[in-house]
Parts: sequence; C-alpha cells; structure tokens
Amino acid sequence: MSRIKRLQKKFEKLYIDAFLVTDEKNIYYLTGFNLMRGDGCLLVTKDNAIIITDDRYQLALEEFENDEVVGMITRDYYGSLNKICQGMKVTVLGYEDTVTYALFDVLDEQMTADLVPFHQQLERMRMIKDSDEVNALRASADLHSAGYQYLLENVHAGMTERHVANLLDFWMKEHGASGASFPTIVASGKNAAKPHATASKKVIEDGDIVTVDFGYYFNGYTADMTRTFAVGSIDPELRDVYQIVNEAREAVIQAAHVGQQGDQLDFAGRQLIEIAGYGDEFNHGMGHGIGLSVHELPASYGPSAQNIKLRNNEVITVEPGIYIPEIGGVRIEDDILVTHGGVEVLTKAPTDLIIVGK
Repeated sequence: MSRIKRLQKKFEKLYIDAFLVTDEKNIYYLTGFNLMRGDGCLLVTKDNAIIITDDRYQLALEEFENDEVVGMITRDYYGSLNKICQGMKVTVLGYEDTVTYALFDVLDEQMTADLVPFHQQLERMRMIKDSDEVNALRASADLHSAGYQYLLENVHAGMTERHVANLLDFWMKEHGASGASFPTIVASGKNAAKPHATASKKVIEDGDIVTVDFGYYFNGYTADMTRTFAVGSIDPELRDVYQIVNEAREAVIQAAHVGQQGDQLDFAGRQLIEIAGYGDEFNHGMGHGIGLSVHELPASYGPSAQNIKLRNNEVITVEPGIYIPEIGGVRIEDDILVTHGGVEVLTKAPTDLIIVGK
C-alpha cells in the first residue's frame, strides 16, 4: 500500500475529510516530489493528492511520474486550496501543528473548512523504514564511512578545524551527497570538550584529540556519524576515556532489540560511563531517530525515555560521549537498524582509536 493510501485510511478515525501537508520532508515522503519549504503545499483528500505550487515547478511536475499525484500551478496557494476544498466538499481539514503562526493566520483567514491540528501524524509513519528507505540509509552510511576514511588519510597537524570540515564537505559532495543535514563539527583539543562545537579557525596541533561529527543527504536520506581520532600522542586519560566510550557504544548496540525501552537502552551504555566515574561528563541523550531528517522519531532517548519502545525497521543513532573541560572529549556515534532478526550497524567506519601523523 502506498504512503498516500496509508494516510487516507486514517481519515475516518481522525474525523477529517482531507489533510494538508506543508512540511517539505513530509511532502517528499508521501510523493517523492522535492518542493522547497514555503513553495506550496500538498492536499491529500480521500481520493486525491494535489501538489499546489507555482510555475517555477511546472516543468518538474510535468516530468514527475506518480499516478497518485496531480499538480496545480497558481500564485495564490491557499486561496486555490480553499477553492479546491470547497469544490470537493471538504468540511474538516487536518493540518500539521508545526506550521508557522504566519501560515496559520493565512489558513484561518482564507479557509472555510474547519481546521484541526495534528501532532507528528506523518512523522510517526516515517519512523518505520521500508526496504527502499533502509537501502538508501545503508548507502548514505557507506558514503559517510568512506568520507571519514578519506579524511584520516589527509588530515594532519597544522590544518584548521574549518579546513578539515571543508575538505570533508568537498569530498562528500563530489561523491554524490546533495548537502549537509547539519553543520559539520570538527572539534580539536579543548574544543572537543564541547558536544556541539562548530568547526573554527583553531589549528589542530600535535597531541590533540579530534572529534568529527557529520551528516549528509544522499538520495534524500541522511546518516549521522561521529568518530574521534588522535593527532600524535594524546593525554593518557583521553585514551582511557576513549575505551570507556567505545565500550558504552558497543553495550548499547548489544542491548538494542525490538521492544526495548529507551531508558533501558540508554542505561546499557550510561552505567559503564558512570561506573568509570564520568557520569557528570556525559550530558546528553544516547541517540535519536534518523531518516529524511537528521533528527526524527523516535525522539532522543535517555534516562527518562520509558515511553520509547524500539520497533521493527527503525533506524537510530547510538552516540555516547565523555567531555572533560580543559582536556578534551570523545564521542563515537553509529547508526543502527533495529529488526526482528537483530541489529545491523550501518556506519562501518572503524571505531578503534586511530592516531594520525603529525
């Protein structure tokens, strides 16, 4: 059954006649059509799916092959939406509660149908990946592993963090990535103690530990991978911390299975970090869902995630870290596919501590 039909089947239980989709990722998920944010919308009725956009997309729509979807070209997206709804006797229209207030104001002003907000209706559908999505995420993860290998072969002391990030960015795009899903983190030395440091003009020096956290879209789907390496000889404490983090990552992967609760999954790795005395230095969740977006359901799981239960064909990250001010930090992140048959690690780049030359 197509994704559009799966959504249409929900209408009766939701007590709506149609559903308005404005999030560009959700439009792509349902139709396969790339519409930039703000450039229109998708109306799904009980029997139709209509992309409402302007003449900049006319050729793309003519070339678009999808028997379920038709296009409408207009400069008045929501005036046209209202006319369509009136013509199709849509009296109750569901919409995503993530719309901006400005857009809600437009809808409230123009629509004669009753408007009903829904929370994460499509995002919950996106949680479970089909075989095509799993293959796309595998391919994306493989590209990330290859990109990291390229980086290891070319990084050395004397380069700035920004240069390293740009080097990786160029390689990823040359090999098919369409763009980054978040700004690449390259954090060296003391900067590695900041979980969300950005790539700066700091020069990477001999003795630095370097954390690289990056995600790129490949055929619409993003991986999210973090690796930490050393340049020359590093502080002995960081070697120990690296081992603890890597063991925590492995423990979480071993504990992952269909039905596992988020807090228990988190505990499998967090307890190792706490036993080692670094509980206060691990200050974020253990991971999150990924797919068409770098953060999607299941949401971030940590010590209080009792309400999260892993389901078959979910793809999540596992990213424990320890961050020690004034010394540095370590984070190692993998993307894993959870299935009834076990767990598949998608990001295959080595996780042992690698020391690059000066």
